[in-house]
Amino acid sequence: MPIIQDLSTYAAAIAPVINAVHVNVHASARQAVAAHAESTGLTPGLLLDLRYVLPLRPLTRRELSAVYRYGTAAELDTEIREHLGQSALAEAGDGTLRITARGLAFVDGLYAAHADATRRIWAAHDLRPLADLAGRVLDRAGRDPGGALEVMAPPYEPAGTPVGVLLFNRVAALRYHRADAHAAAWQAAGLTAGTVVDLQPGPVRDAIEDDTNHRAARAYGRLTDHERETLFEGLLTLV
Repeated sequence: MPIIQDLSTYAAAIAPVINAVHVNVHASARQAVAAHAESTGLTPGLLLDLRYVLPLRPLTRRELSAVYRYGTAAELDTEIREHLGQSALAEAGDGTLRITARGLAFVDGLYAAHADATRRIWAAHDLRPLADLAGRVLDRAGRDPGGALEVMAPPYEPAGTPVGVLLFNRVAALRYHRADAHAAAWQAAGLTAGTVVDLQPGPVRDAIEDDTNHRAARAYGRLTDHERETLFEGLLTLV
């Protein structure tokens, strides 16, 4: 790929690559995660999404509503209640949700499954430069107050975490930066989470996508052209 100097164009180009890398690891680890869930009697659910968040910090329902902005409060409450019932989460009197020892052990198993998957599918690749670049982008991505990235970053990276898992989780967190950019764009256009889901192709959707790319581009602005190319090309080889 030739170097893309326009940051909005770059943000548009790298977004589907990031998504594909994320999906690829989940697909490769699916059987191991399912076996882990069966052996522990726990439902992956929110624990799978929040594996790199809950070990670091408690969360509130309000914070989770930003992460799951396209779902309903009832759907989120059902998932939370399931994890509470399985003693993977505990709820304080003020409604704050914390991971339990049982939940943390389950997350450790998820990290092990993802470590095995990334070693298997990315064995031929040098992941350290990509993990470092993804980390720099994530560090410099703006956190909108009340947004999803404010909840989802920084990721849980205990000592000894394999580089493949570092890359996987940093890329996973980066998706929420774009999600916040997209939400800001459709809110600026006067839409809601419900109406934007049903928005048909056309000038309004195109304008929202353009605004999303413009907002998401800021996170990549402090990388050099070469670093942006390295990140794009490197992630593309992992799909």
